Amino acid sequence: MIVLDASALLAFLFREPGHETVAGEIARACISTVNLAETLGRFARDGHDPEPVSRRLSASTLEIVPFSPGQALLCARLLPFARALGLSLGDRACLALAMERGLGAITADAAWSELDTEVDVILIR
Repeated sequence: MIVLDASALLAFLFREPGHETVAGEIARACISTVNLAETLGRFARDGHDPEPVSRRLSASTLEIVPFSPGQALLCARLLPFARALGLSLGDRACLALAMERGLGAITADAAWSELDTEVDVILIR
């Protein structure tokens, strides 16, 4: 299993560069509800109804993981060094889920390559 960042899921949904890497992993992937909110928010921001996308993702094999108090604590602990890399709350939520479960994470955010964590990060572009 692997954790998807919103940037990776959006690349998959919009068939952006790197979507092939995500397609190869999505059957065994999970995503934080924080990153799901980011993904759906992109559709709303662009003037589209996010509900069909939400239904499609909920019906897929993608495991949607509720954001937990433990993940919130990990997010807080990541803040001091993640801030320097420009990592958002969503980025840290993805990393926290990966850390909590001992999994790798897929992202399109190149800044993650500078991270010094136990998470195996896969950059899709």
